[in-house]
Amino acid sequence: MELTEIKYLETFISEEMEVSILDEDGDDKAPFVKKEIVKTELCPDGTHLRIYFDRLQFFAVPLTAEVAISDDVWSAFDQQAGLTYVVKKGSDHSG
Repeated sequence: MELTEIKYLETFISEEMEVSILDEDGDDKAPFVKKEIVKTELCPDGTHLRIYFDRLQFFAVPLTAEVAISDDVWSAFDQQAGLTYVVKKGSDHSG
């Protein structure tokens, strides 16, 4: 994961996002949930990027993950675990 990819994710801080972890088939391990990203930082051993939703809850994304960025979505694919971490801007749901 490059510094520019981490910096891009930081543009999502303090915004309501939808987050999820998908398996290799693209199936949700958990449904998308609305969260606010409060900060990002490296873990103590420097191997993962932590994406914090409050003081205690976070995703730990391996720095070796392959990152994809679009206007509204930041995702990181962890090939070793076969998981994709997805952070996307909240969408307006009507109905």
